Amino acid sequence: MARWEPNTRERLVRAAIDLFAEQGYDSTAVAQIAERAGLTKTTFFRQFRDKREVLFAGQEVHGRLLAEGIAEAAEGATPLRAVAAGLDALTASFTPEQREFGPRLQRVIADNAELRERSVFKQASLAEAMSEALRQREVPEPVAGVAAELGVRAFHSAYARWCEPAEERTLPDLAREELDGLRAAIATLD
Repeated sequence: MARWEPNTRERLVRAAIDLFAEQGYDSTAVAQIAERAGLTKTTFFRQFRDKREVLFAGQEVHGRLLAEGIAEAAEGATPLRAVAAGLDALTASFTPEQREFGPRLQRVIADNAELRERSVFKQASLAEAMSEALRQREVPEPVAGVAAELGVRAFHSAYARWCEPAEERTLPDLAREELDGLRAAIATLD
């Protein structure tokens, strides 16, 4: 097996998504994922705790990118403008490969209650990363929490749109558009 080839994590993610889409999440074993990726089961477990985690690879990186983008936002930026800077940092990291397998990933998660639960946990983790970064900028609660929740909502809506084959705009552009739409919607609530 080609254990020492580059991109081990990416190969495992792609293999898992392909297998989950083909035969279902519950019917796929870790050994099958490793074999499809040209790796060993041991290599899989060096990268991921379990097969569920392979679908949520990079969560820590996503939280870090959001926090760094917020921290680097212009001095005096409003909470939502700081969140937009965080979204810019995160969405710029997404690759064409992630867009290509995005629809399959979304279907696999939608079809499994355990994965939907994990997805909600991921969203909460991203919101907490943004909220903490905003608090570091001395944004008080509940403003930091609300702005972070809006950022998560904007990201997930933008990602879903970006994965549509007919969509030609970039993920950063879509995320900004979603956040602007939420800002406008909030203005109508009062």
